[in-house]
Amino acid sequence: MNFKKPRLLANLTQQAAATELGVERTTISMWETGAASPRSDMLLDIAALYGCTVDELLRDCGEERG
Repeated sequence: MNFKKPRLLANLTQQAAATELGVERTTISMWETGAASPRSDMLLDIAALYGCTVDELLRDCGEERG
């Protein structure tokens, strides 16, 4: 999983993504570094915000669109 590239492709800062998803900015950072993973019930919201499907997100949609 890679959450940074799709976030950047969506033109969002960590803070903007965190605000939209209702989490702390440090949570976004931990997802991006692999220190933590999002709860499965958040994956739809993350994918919608980043403009990709959950499947693409889990496969790293940032590389597929790049």
